[in-house]
Amino acid sequence: MQRRDAIKTAAAGLMLLSSRSVIAAEPQAEVLSTKVIEPSRTAYIGWPTLMRRKNGQLLLVASGTRESHVCPFGSVQLFRSNDDGKTWLLPQTIMDTPTDDRDAGILETAAGTLLATTFTSNAYVSVLEKARSAGNWDAKRLALWEAAAARITPAELQATLGTWMMRSTNGGITWSEAYSSIVNSPHGPIALQDGTIFYAGVSLWKEDRFVGAVVSQDDGKTWKKLAAIPTRPGDDSANYHELHAVEAPSGKIIVQVRNHNSTNFRETLQTESTDGGQTWTMLHSIGVWGLPSHLLRLRDGRLLMSYGYRRKPYGNQARISTDEGRTWSPPMTISDDGPGSDLGYTSTVELSDGKLLSVWYEKMAGSTKAVLRQAMWSIK
Repeated sequence: MQRRDAIKTAAAGLMLLSSRSVIAAEPQAEVLSTKVIEPSRTAYIGWPTLMRRKNGQLLLVASGTRESHVCPFGSVQLFRSNDDGKTWLLPQTIMDTPTDDRDAGILETAAGTLLATTFTSNAYVSVLEKARSAGNWDAKRLALWEAAAARITPAELQATLGTWMMRSTNGGITWSEAYSSIVNSPHGPIALQDGTIFYAGVSLWKEDRFVGAVVSQDDGKTWKKLAAIPTRPGDDSANYHELHAVEAPSGKIIVQVRNHNSTNFRETLQTESTDGGQTWTMLHSIGVWGLPSHLLRLRDGRLLMSYGYRRKPYGNQARISTDEGRTWSPPMTISDDGPGSDLGYTSTVELSDGKLLSVWYEKMAGSTKAVLRQAMWSIK
């Protein structure tokens, strides 16, 4: 073999090894088990948040007792598991107003207080009005919706609309009355290393829509606005939805946003703060199509984002960042067997043995029912 050919052969070998190394380095999800948590005693349960308490107990909140994606029957349901999700206790209703109580989040503070979040919606009113006009509902269903709507006057409904939080200081056995949290996002606030409770979200039902962060310095009792997240040039902030935050080991805060602007439509956008949330970088694409995102810091300092993937193959994905959100890995598949796009709102916890548990909601094939599903998995 001539020297030039030998060099080419060696170089090709190095390139192959390098390529294999890169492929091997890409994290993959090894799904160990999946199951349905809640087959729904009514018809539909959705938009869950999963968290792990310091004592190891898992708590899961969701909007349950529903008929459908939009209806007047939603309430906030709390589930518990004392065995890492192998079994779940029957749910406890922690909020049920005469209107629709929707996406639920939950956090345990450093003091051991539980904070649960939700928002109330009147979206069902227009659905009912259309049904009256069209006359295409069966009499029993129409009568049930009419009875539910009659529980509250239009003025009372308007006063009930808001973004709400409840506190529990006894492990979720009893809860305070709901009070304003200023903003809402599906998975609720996070606790920062300095004890601040930090909530990235959007104000709802307000003329002066606020997209940004609010904070509490008194264990979630009271909240104040901290800073707005700047609107990207060409965007409309009304198309930013469903934020979630995580604090990296350095103290940098990363917030991800569901984007419905035409640029990067239905992608997850990201912004960062290195001064505790006082100022934010311009929202930017991270190349992730999927929504909405839940962020988690793993014990080794890596960041994990998990999210619903609402196009074929329908399911849920996750990505890892080893550089505090500057870059994200290729997607890891948690599930890809969904029957359609009515699924997601994935949230993930890390268990004591390092395995990961993710929960999402999913509308069943050929059915009006939506259920909660979970996957136990690990990163290879």
